[in-house]
Amino acid sequence: MARSNPRLEAALGDITAARVDAVVNAANRQLAGGGGVDGAIHRAAGVTELQAACRVIGECAPGHAVATEGFKLAARWIIHTVGPMWRDGAHQEAEILASCYRSCLAVADELGATSIAFPAISTGIYGYPAQLAAAIAITTVRETPTDVTLVCFVAFDLDTFALYQQLL
Repeated sequence: MARSNPRLEAALGDITAARVDAVVNAANRQLAGGGGVDGAIHRAAGVTELQAACRVIGECAPGHAVATEGFKLAARWIIHTVGPMWRDGAHQEAEILASCYRSCLAVADELGATSIAFPAISTGIYGYPAQLAAAIAITTVRETPTDVTLVCFVAFDLDTFALYQQLL
């Protein structure tokens, strides 16, 4: 399959309902489930099943990505990535966040996924400024060679959705 630029879209809503091959989970290092997107994905996929699969994997370092089955989600796979905690922008936060997107696309390619949905990684409890994060997300995906043909940036709120629309 030839690598090309995927179609990029923005959507407002619940990422757990996305009808794509792979949904990205903004996870914690322990892949233990938590709040925000992580908690929502665990609940929708099935907490017991997903936690068991994550325990087998162990941990995931910031900027990296690992995959599990999608279990009860419409998506076949969940790609877990750990974004950076925002400190002040001078601690490689941008590099780590960009690495999350590249790593997720690489895992999607390994799985044979042709469509993927990303949340706004690190913008919740990790405190990454949404405007900076959205710009990194879109720029990185545009610049990363992949076999994925559709990338959907799923926003949970209107402000983030407006940022994605403006940048796309």
